[in-house]
Amino acid sequence: MLGEFLGRWTGTTLWEATAWGPARSAESEIVFSLAAAGLAVTHSYRHTDADGTRSEGHGVFTTDPDHPETLWYHVNSMGLPPEAPARAGWEDGTLTVERRSDRGTARHTFRIDGGVLRHAAGLRLGRASGFTPFMATVCRRVDEGASIPV
Repeated sequence: MLGEFLGRWTGTTLWEATAWGPARSAESEIVFSLAAAGLAVTHSYRHTDADGTRSEGHGVFTTDPDHPETLWYHVNSMGLPPEAPARAGWEDGTLTVERRSDRGTARHTFRIDGGVLRHAAGLRLGRASGFTPFMATVCRRVDEGASIPV
């Protein structure tokens, strides 16, 4: 199901201004790779701000044999403890992942349109009825032979 996502993607992430910081952009790299003898797909990302600050995250998508959904486990570089796996699902070609915590829900969507990978995220805090967008990433696939920056 995730075959179209496999590969290395680079582009730009835009963050909306929030209580945690001003609006900004960063160079982005996203890599989707097969793992566990093809039973899982790893998801890694790196954002590099203009001042050189980097943030990274890693996750695993895999099928739950007892449920027809996709399971996503995510770990990031923000220093928070690992979260429980989050369920994800497909609708009209968009993979949607909702990560819930006691603070609220973050909704991530992944979609490929015309060779462009789009990853958007919104946040619903407390009792809010809707999601507030806070991040949008647009990337294009990188040729397999291209060097990977360190």
